[in-house]
Amino acid sequence: MSTQIRLSHIFTRCLITCSALVLLSTSTLYAETVSVKSDGINVRTGPSTDDQIAMELFQGYPLKIVEKKGDWLKISDFENDSGWIHKTLVGPGNTLIVNAQNTINMRSEPSTNSAIVANIERGVVLTKISSKGDWVKVKHAKGTEGWIHKTLLWP
Repeated sequence: MSTQIRLSHIFTRCLITCSALVLLSTSTLYAETVSVKSDGINVRTGPSTDDQIAMELFQGYPLKIVEKKGDWLKISDFENDSGWIHKTLVGPGNTLIVNAQNTINMRSEPSTNSAIVANIERGVVLTKISSKGDWVKVKHAKGTEGWIHKTLLWP
């Protein structure tokens, strides 16, 4: 095999690898989470105020960004509902939502053996304080703090 053919082969392999890396980084780019800044925020069917309202969200509601188009973000929520929201209507993703079928226990320490400090229902939004292993320390809007296993929370 000539040097020119070998270099061409190497270049082609590099292009394929580089393309795969670009695709990989593009998909992980939108793994960002955000929280809704205030009550009564509209999520639309498209990236414009001319598009229909798909749903209305409340302050703190957590979202995942799945796509960006100008100043608009395509988002999805814990139930896989999606739509578009203007980027000025969301802030840092510091909230979580209970994503369990039943009521769950908030505990005093990161262990199933620790005392239960509250029972939390599906769909309740909590503020993340910290994490330790597979546990997340959270705060309820009414001030109660405790630990919940991360598998019961979204995102």
